[in-house]
Amino acid sequence: MLRRSLSRLCAGEEKRVGTRTVLVGHRPVADTEAYVAQKFCDNRIVSSKYTLWNFLPKNLFEQFRRIANFYFLIIFLVQVIVDTPTSPVTSGLPLFFVITVTAIKQGYEDWLRHRADNEVNKSNVFVVENAKQVRKESEKIKVGDIVEVKADETFPCDLIFLASSSTDGTCYVTTASLDGESNFKTHYAVRDTTVLCTDEAIDTLTATIECEQPQPDLYKFVGRIIIYGSNQEPVARSLGPENLLLKGATLKNTKKIYGVAVYTGMETKMALNYQGKSQKRSAVEKSINAFLIVYLCILLGKATVCTTLKYVWQSNPFNDEPWYNEKTKKERDTFKVLRMFTDFLSFMVLFNFIIPVSMYVTVEMQKFLGSFFISWDKEMYDEEIQEGALVNTSDLNEELGQVEYVFTDKTGTLTENSMEFIECCIDGHKYKDCMAEVDGFSQPDGPLKYYGKAEKSREELFLRALCLCHTVQIKEADQVDGLVAHPERKYTYISSSPDEIALVKGAEKYGFTFLGLENNFMKIRNQKNETEMYQLLHVLNFDPVRRRMSVIVRSSTGKLLLFCKGADSSIFPRVQQEEIQQTKVHVDRNAMDGYRTLCVAFKELTEKEYDKIDRQLNEAKMALQDREEKMAKVFDDTEADMHLIGATAVEDRLQEQLAETIEALHAAGMKVWVLTGDKMETAKSTCYACRLFQTSTELLELTARTVGESDRKEDRLHELLLEYHKKLIQDLPKARGGLKRSWTLTQEYGLIIDGSTLSLILNPSQDCGSSNYKSIFLQICLKCTAVLCCRMAPLQKAQIVRMVKNTKGSPITLSIGDGANDVSMILEAHVGIGIKGKEGRQASRNSDYAVPKFKHLRKLLLAHGHLYYVRIAHLVQYFFYKNLCFILPQFLYQFFCGFSQQPLYDAAYLTMYNICFTSLPILAYSLLEQHISIDTLTSDPQLYMKVSDNAMLQWRPFLYWTFLGAFEGLVFFFGVYFLFQNSSLEDNGKVFGNWTFGTIVFTVLVFTVTLKAFLEAAKNVFCICSYADFCFHMAGNNSPDLYQPFPRNSSNSFKKYKREKSSGWPL
Repeated sequence: MLRRSLSRLCAGEEKRVGTRTVLVGHRPVADTEAYVAQKFCDNRIVSSKYTLWNFLPKNLFEQFRRIANFYFLIIFLVQVIVDTPTSPVTSGLPLFFVITVTAIKQGYEDWLRHRADNEVNKSNVFVVENAKQVRKESEKIKVGDIVEVKADETFPCDLIFLASSSTDGTCYVTTASLDGESNFKTHYAVRDTTVLCTDEAIDTLTATIECEQPQPDLYKFVGRIIIYGSNQEPVARSLGPENLLLKGATLKNTKKIYGVAVYTGMETKMALNYQGKSQKRSAVEKSINAFLIVYLCILLGKATVCTTLKYVWQSNPFNDEPWYNEKTKKERDTFKVLRMFTDFLSFMVLFNFIIPVSMYVTVEMQKFLGSFFISWDKEMYDEEIQEGALVNTSDLNEELGQVEYVFTDKTGTLTENSMEFIECCIDGHKYKDCMAEVDGFSQPDGPLKYYGKAEKSREELFLRALCLCHTVQIKEADQVDGLVAHPERKYTYISSSPDEIALVKGAEKYGFTFLGLENNFMKIRNQKNETEMYQLLHVLNFDPVRRRMSVIVRSSTGKLLLFCKGADSSIFPRVQQEEIQQTKVHVDRNAMDGYRTLCVAFKELTEKEYDKIDRQLNEAKMALQDREEKMAKVFDDTEADMHLIGATAVEDRLQEQLAETIEALHAAGMKVWVLTGDKMETAKSTCYACRLFQTSTELLELTARTVGESDRKEDRLHELLLEYHKKLIQDLPKARGGLKRSWTLTQEYGLIIDGSTLSLILNPSQDCGSSNYKSIFLQICLKCTAVLCCRMAPLQKAQIVRMVKNTKGSPITLSIGDGANDVSMILEAHVGIGIKGKEGRQASRNSDYAVPKFKHLRKLLLAHGHLYYVRIAHLVQYFFYKNLCFILPQFLYQFFCGFSQQPLYDAAYLTMYNICFTSLPILAYSLLEQHISIDTLTSDPQLYMKVSDNAMLQWRPFLYWTFLGAFEGLVFFFGVYFLFQNSSLEDNGKVFGNWTFGTIVFTVLVFTVTLKAFLEAAKNVFCICSYADFCFHMAGNNSPDLYQPFPRNSSNSFKKYKREKSSGWPL
């Protein structure tokens, strides 16, 4: 019955899929209505990963997915099952240490998430039940509950706005915790429920809400509410994003509101948006995996050689069963293949320490602790916002030193996003100077035929359009979350867009003042100090596809007017063509000067035209499916056949030290691409101002102007691509040496492309046979010094980043932006940087690192990035080096013990070598090493290129460290071996045993590898030498069997055993 009633109310509505029906206040609409109760989730928020019961198994499963941990687990199990030469403790304890430290870290982080969840879930809220307020915990809110929220409180779930303390049914909201935007947003209550502003009144409401199922888009909502009166037909009203109050947003400057819960718990838009970001892997981690494979091959080779030589050695019956190691009957009966396999596993266990399991923990500690240096950097602290740099992930510190491509937004990133009204033009006449009246300040500009000023009526019409065509709100001049009111005014302008405030202030300079919106009437004060009233009938909101917004108003005389403002590309096709040229001259000139331009148009509507538009808009608003498409169609039809009035110019100042920063990035071998939604002329002027384009740079254009609008535009595009390809690639000599960053040519080239042309390149029509567009375009881009992409949609920004990221060689990319429209490219790049700007904090929340200003990128990359990469590269190479030094003497020792798998080192040394003996010095080095001063690194950007392209973790330095470790391992073993050629007797008559031999090798080993770290650092001499001395004494005091003869398969002494078997000992 309910479905049929709704269909009857909204005739022609297609079948709806994926909707939910909510009973407001859980009151059934009528006894005759059949309603099947739907099940909704509760309002608990769960951001934690583990529970008390699944923490251990789930965490262990995730940790053993890492190949190194799984490898050591297998080694440990082999030691437990098979009779191996070393105790299971030797590999079990380091593995246990690694797993425990990681589990504690992850468990603590999850405990913090549990605590944060409980703070939200256990917070108190007020629900209206039986005309009374009932205090409840937030997690107990159910879909359909009517919730009361007071000023400065956050909304506990997603609510449909029903009523507020304001008589006009509006409220102000900040969504800083959702999209980071700190500006006020205005939301509107349902028209028929605005009067229900008390507990008793709201409890009388009988209504149902039908809306879409939960989806994560914060700015999209489709629904409708059906209100049932006692003796009246049900009334249906549309619901949109302006009626939805999102969980996590905060109520501002409104005493209280009432709303009904429609999405709760993990179905709220906030919860759906806070899904985990994809894990980014650094190039260093990939190099570590490659090096691990090499060392695993070395390990397998050693085990294979020793197993083979053991059976060659035992082919002599006497060697197979010496008198001190006779085999049991069971051992003799064992299959030879099985025995060989068991021996192979035993050798694998004996040599497994060549794989540095503790390196992962050390690397994580180095990254985590090292990231604090960014946060503590005082030079990256901004006094204006009282904030410094922020590290959201420490896994990519070293990637900051490897960046090749920087993709940046323009507005708010390269500019201040602080808008100031500069000038306007009306019917081709420029108005710039501020005068008491409009008369007398018009200037001819041009090559224009018209001199003087526009007609008085046109001037007033233009200024009225600026005062009426916006979504600015008025608030009294009190403390409004940091907004500073004009000292001469008793009110403050509030808007989600700084452009709109600049335009309203510009109109105020010329005598027309916006006084606010009250009961759907907009009030303005004209030049004669008279108040004019306009009834606001419809707002056709701005969207990035249309790139314009409109309002329909009715004047006090009954005249119906539509005012529209937007980008020139979206306004010019919709006005009379003969009106364009005189305004276009100003728009182009302002864009060349770097100003942001908007065009203003209007048209007068008849009652009949308005009735048609009103009906179509209401029908489109009531649609539950394809509402946006239907609204766009009505908007498109409405905003047609308009008359152009003029244009505005607003300045957005460049950020400080912008040009110097970009020049430094260029000198460091990085390419900077600007991806912006602004028009080409404005962005181009900004690129010249910040020295991205030099005066000598030859610009190549792939825009709608060069490609054309004819049916042959794809053919023309192909011709241009081939022409530019020939100029940049075929006609220029190839760079010598094959350097990856050898793009600096004799003639610098810059490329400009717009969004429409990029769509043709990335998505060519199937019948044009131009599948190679993308490849040619990419080759051109990679040869250009700088690239400007204008009129870009957020998705196109991400496509550009992905295209470059996936090119041959996989160059490291960095994206930097300040707004919600930059999040897609920030997430797509290898490294994402957010600017803590005026467009909110969504970019900084989704980034890997956040900085207050673009200028801080210079130090972040050239100093911090360079040092982080050098430090971790040394750390990784050193770990492989010291482990090869450690295990090679163990391998050589097998040639002198009949391949009996006799360990050279004490079990304590095997266990503690990587955990404490050698890890702490290199950790300290990797945190504090500064081979070049920070001032030198920032002042000489070319130093950045010396470590670029993963230079310190290539195969050549890796082989150097490997051969160095092999050489020193040989010296350690044979140096001590030749030292033992002469027997040395103690006072008690004992000769030195194999444990003395092994301990001396170990002591020299620890001292030497620690000294190597000291030589690399050449600093902190006293601390490192003291630590080496400490290791020396610990090595001598921690072995209980220091002077004991062979505890495993041994005779009286190493020397005696050597003499007994010297006749047949394999070498």
